[in-house]
Amino acid sequence: MARSCRSLWAVAVVFLLVPVGSSAQLTYSRGQSVSPAFEGWWQNDDGTYTLFFGYMNDNWDEEIDVPIGPENNIVPGGPDRGQPTHFLPRRNMFLFEVRVPRDFGDQEVVWTLTTHGRTQRAYGSLRTDYLVDKQVIATEVGANRGGVSQDWQWNEPPTVRLGVDQPRRVRVGEPLTLVAWASDDDGIPSSTKAGVTLRPSARRTRTDSTTGRVADRDGVIPQGARHPAYTPPRQIVPGNPNGLRLSWFVYRGRAEATFDPVQMKVWQDTRPYANSPWAPPFQIPPVPPDGKWETQVTFDEPGIYQLRALASDGALFTSEDLTVTVTP
Repeated sequence: MARSCRSLWAVAVVFLLVPVGSSAQLTYSRGQSVSPAFEGWWQNDDGTYTLFFGYMNDNWDEEIDVPIGPENNIVPGGPDRGQPTHFLPRRNMFLFEVRVPRDFGDQEVVWTLTTHGRTQRAYGSLRTDYLVDKQVIATEVGANRGGVSQDWQWNEPPTVRLGVDQPRRVRVGEPLTLVAWASDDDGIPSSTKAGVTLRPSARRTRTDSTTGRVADRDGVIPQGARHPAYTPPRQIVPGNPNGLRLSWFVYRGRAEATFDPVQMKVWQDTRPYANSPWAPPFQIPPVPPDGKWETQVTFDEPGIYQLRALASDGALFTSEDLTVTVTP
């Protein structure tokens, strides 16, 4: 009888913990596939069209390499149309562009990607429901916490310029200094709203280690105030604070690289304290003097790498690539 009561109690606990009609969403650190994604398109001033692509890596930790070829190709005009071969974790949006002619009509650009034995495709077309503009892109990447602003139609992406000769050749373990200049002169979106992604407040400056509540400048914890990391998000898309930032990452290459200082993540890592603009709490670091970012990178394995410097204002972004040949 006691055993039956314990069994019934265990079943009751299960029903209390799992709401009726709900389904649990599992997440994985590795072993899952990468899904290519067609983000949308817009028309250029010369009448041609730009198609935007990204991807979703279902893993939180695993970075996957797929060289250009049968398992990573784009048609027509491929197999190489500028797509990545090194896939960072989770969602990476508007990562590369494919330009098509003005008479493209109802044709499609198809990106085929095979990872962990699973083949998936993204179909890029000029369907009207995929038409995007600057506002749509800003909202999708979570600018101003996914808000809407008419000013963003006049936003221009940051400019970025590399101070490194191309191509570069280094040995395994030999540090390479990377220099990049970035600026965002139009002031859109306003960087005055840059800061924590959830419930920002200028008064919150210190966290109580016991309660997780945030104290004001006088050390007083306002009633009901909690640290953004402990606050559920209120927006549909992960929030991304405004403000100029620049990060380097591996776009193509067989292995990871080590950057010093550690670069803020360019993929949507929403876990608290994840060194990601989408992770609460996060503040955009100050722009370095003269807009000059200096970084060192070292490689553990030989090969040809394509590094990407990505500059963003929180809404739009610009990138420049550097090819590095690493010898034993």
